[in-house]
Amino acid sequence: MKFTSKLKALSTAALIAMGAPAVAQDWEPSQPITIEIGFGAGGSTDTMGRVLGEVIKEQTGWNVIVENRPGGGGVAMFTSLSQRPVDNHTIGMGVGIPVLVQLVQRGDELPFDVDSFDYLGTIAKAELALVASADAPFDNLEEMIAYADEQGNIPVATMAPPQVLMMNAATKASGVDFNLVTADGGAEVIRLILGGQVLAGFASGEHAPYLESGDMKVIASANQARLSYAPDTPTFIESGVDAYVDAVFFLAMKAGSDPAATAAIAAAIDAAVQSPEIAEIVRNAVQGDPVNMGQEGAKLMMTDGLVNAERLFAN
Repeated sequence: MKFTSKLKALSTAALIAMGAPAVAQDWEPSQPITIEIGFGAGGSTDTMGRVLGEVIKEQTGWNVIVENRPGGGGVAMFTSLSQRPVDNHTIGMGVGIPVLVQLVQRGDELPFDVDSFDYLGTIAKAELALVASADAPFDNLEEMIAYADEQGNIPVATMAPPQVLMMNAATKASGVDFNLVTADGGAEVIRLILGGQVLAGFASGEHAPYLESGDMKVIASANQARLSYAPDTPTFIESGVDAYVDAVFFLAMKAGSDPAATAAIAAAIDAAVQSPEIAEIVRNAVQGDPVNMGQEGAKLMMTDGLVNAERLFAN
């Protein structure tokens, strides 16, 4: 089946599910599709977004333009998108957790909320692990907390505010304090652990070579689910800490967009995410496989994620 036929079939199924007129399957863009990326050039979001745009263009024949609109972890781009008229051709690409954190911190100041957008799907989810050196005197989060309690304190490296909130949640759940050391990215977290300056820290793929060499081990999954490469290692939630951080790369349009347009574009995104080009770039960017949660799944990720972000800030 040619992609255009497949796209129309997928769009029809989605539209029937939403109760939209079947004629909407014939939607085609009347101008270039623009993917606005909420981060600067060269980063993982930008790289994945540009490859996504190229694959969609190749598979559909649509004219796809990719632009960078950095600022505030995607907030600047989504602010701009929410304040412009609906045009059925502009897509915003961002990461869930930075936007959700900003909505919790200063939602009253922002011109949008999670209902301001029609969600199209996702492209990937970064797996975030709490890791330690192989000879650390603990093998999981519960043992790490018990060890910290015995020692009075242990240093733990974090590289982003949500990770600080995760450790604050651990303190609230256990009554045990941690000495949080701020690292400038995952590579520095690894250096601090291997150098003995901290006993554990968060990493999102930088630790993979050291797991293979046997120099490091995974202590817990910081995601809502267990890590794909460490299925026997419990999550924070399973270890008694009611918190998680899911960094999901998602795409959305302004709420009120034509359902025919959102269905057709969502179908195009889904087909692109299944391509080998996307699989390769996602593995390079987040050390995992592509993940498309679909339109409803992406929306649920944001609504559930907001509840989780509020819980994180309550700790």
